[in-house]
Amino acid sequence: MTIFSLFKDTCPTCKQTLQHDKSEALIGRIVKHCPEGHYEKEYHPALETFVETIRN
Repeated sequence: MTIFSLFKDTCPTCKQTLQHDKSEALIGRIVKHCPEGHYEKEYHPALETFVETIRN
């Protein structure tokens, strides 16, 4: 295990690396999603937390 694997977000279903192409950097909202559509992780700066969505 390398140090970079600690910072890599993965999908809990298929273990693929999450992609982040739906981000709105100007307002601070960051959305990462699974390429297969199983999982989505979204950071809300107003809440200062992550919101995770798992799809079947």
